[in-house]
Amino acid sequence: MTATSRICPTTGLRVDGTADTLIKLNAVAATVALLIGGVAGLLVMLTRWQVVHLLDVVWFYRLLTVHGMNMLIFFILFFEMAVLYFASAVLLSARVPAPRTGWVAFGLMIAGALMVEWTMFAGKADVLFTSYVPLRAEPPYYLGIILFAVGALIVVGHFFAILVVAKREQTYSGSVPLVTFGALTAAVIAAVTLLHGALVYIPTLLWSMNLIEIDPEFYRLIWWGLGHSSQQINVAAMVSIWYLLGALTLGSVVLNEKISRSAFVLYILFISMASAHHLLVDPGFGPSWKVWNTSYFMYMAVLASMIHGFTVPAGIEAGQRLRGVTQGLFGWLRRAPWGDPGFSSLIFSLVIFGFVGGITGVTFGTEQINIIAHNTLRIPGHFHATVVAGTALAFMGVTYYVIPLIFRREIAFYPMARIQPYFFAVGMFIFSIAMTFAGTFGVPRRHWDMTFAQAPFQVEFSPAVDLVIGVMAVGGLIAIAGGAMYIVVTVWSVFLGRRLAPDESGLGAEGRGLPPGIVSPPRPLPANADDSLLAKHPLGHVPGTMVLVIVFLASFIVYYFVNWKLLSDVWSVG
Repeated sequence: MTATSRICPTTGLRVDGTADTLIKLNAVAATVALLIGGVAGLLVMLTRWQVVHLLDVVWFYRLLTVHGMNMLIFFILFFEMAVLYFASAVLLSARVPAPRTGWVAFGLMIAGALMVEWTMFAGKADVLFTSYVPLRAEPPYYLGIILFAVGALIVVGHFFAILVVAKREQTYSGSVPLVTFGALTAAVIAAVTLLHGALVYIPTLLWSMNLIEIDPEFYRLIWWGLGHSSQQINVAAMVSIWYLLGALTLGSVVLNEKISRSAFVLYILFISMASAHHLLVDPGFGPSWKVWNTSYFMYMAVLASMIHGFTVPAGIEAGQRLRGVTQGLFGWLRRAPWGDPGFSSLIFSLVIFGFVGGITGVTFGTEQINIIAHNTLRIPGHFHATVVAGTALAFMGVTYYVIPLIFRREIAFYPMARIQPYFFAVGMFIFSIAMTFAGTFGVPRRHWDMTFAQAPFQVEFSPAVDLVIGVMAVGGLIAIAGGAMYIVVTVWSVFLGRRLAPDESGLGAEGRGLPPGIVSPPRPLPANADDSLLAKHPLGHVPGTMVLVIVFLASFIVYYFVNWKLLSDVWSVG
């Protein structure tokens, strides 16, 4: 144990002092980025809502750029850096081998983020998140992204080094925990993703300085290796948090570790191929390349997500049934700790990511169907269900355990914290569904004014579009209220919340300001659990999950073939 280490009184894990501090700093930076991106998103939404139409055209695209960079890059990656330190140094009770390296990495990420923020708000980078060439930002914008990416890449390397140190010093026995294995998956994908970022942004920086020329098609191909794959880091991190929250909140079990680990390996091998679905309407790539990348092997990554989509709720159901909650198909779900914000965030993340984000993502990734969805509101409707309702909700849920375990603070305004996931999840569900529905009518994805006022041509949408956009705005406002609750609770807790004593575990306390998983940890499995029906017939022991899987597959089939019907209406034959 190093001089700056401490022992967590709740879990008994050794927490390295450097990891402790870097987790806190990355989490705080992520929350600041969430605040900036959330405010920008609110203003953009109030502009897309034609009844309000708040911003002029310049500030619409400026804040749309701010919203994309802060939500999809800064918030997500800062939080994921905290996850990497937690899943390695904390869960393995390992030391951080190069503390100065950690500080250098964090400094580079902060410097890069601040540089990008300055260029965006100064009007020097109105190029949106994708920054497609020939749209040109000022050089500091690209340099800031490069610095941020280099810092994140150093953290990934540091994560691998911590795993090596933990193995050599035997701070754990057997294989690494499943949560750490999932974080390892995210780190491998991050390394590939960030290398794509270097391949595309270094020449783009030189192009912005008028030193070289760059081919727009080359840019799009390599950039999506960063732009889409960065969201696949989220998927691996999110699934890892699902397993972690299931264990923390009610003691879920893992049905089969080999299957779950194999699914993570499928992510590493195939998930980055999904980047190609952003290029399905590009004329420079042949149909065989498009079909190969968005069909055969991409479906192996889809299989991985479907495996996790089964094993996580099945593990929850099995854990409940092994502890005696055996009433009916869904008694295990009814008697779950719905007042625990960690648990409710887990379930809402899982359901919305799967039923809305997953189904739409695979459907829109089909080459033929993509042509009627590309660059309509259906696309942001999809990724708001995945990145926002899925990833962000999982991150929010685990925060309610990170605050007492890492920051050693009680959660302020705990009644608000308990309802926060409900506001955010319901709002994002409405928002994503309405946005996807509006895109079905052809409403454009990025256009400042969907009425196309003063355009040289007339565009008329169905009268239903105005109603759908209004519903979308209402859902967005509810979700923003949920996001604001999260920021208030976390910021107040971290800086002004009651500090827990060094030896205060929270066990047996009344629970005001501490989630139930800390106050009353899940009961251990009964001694005969290994001889239970679960061990012999795991699928037969989770009938409720099997019913949910059938409902999911039926929904998937219906939505998929409805889209083929919509396509047939466009490509009429005969």
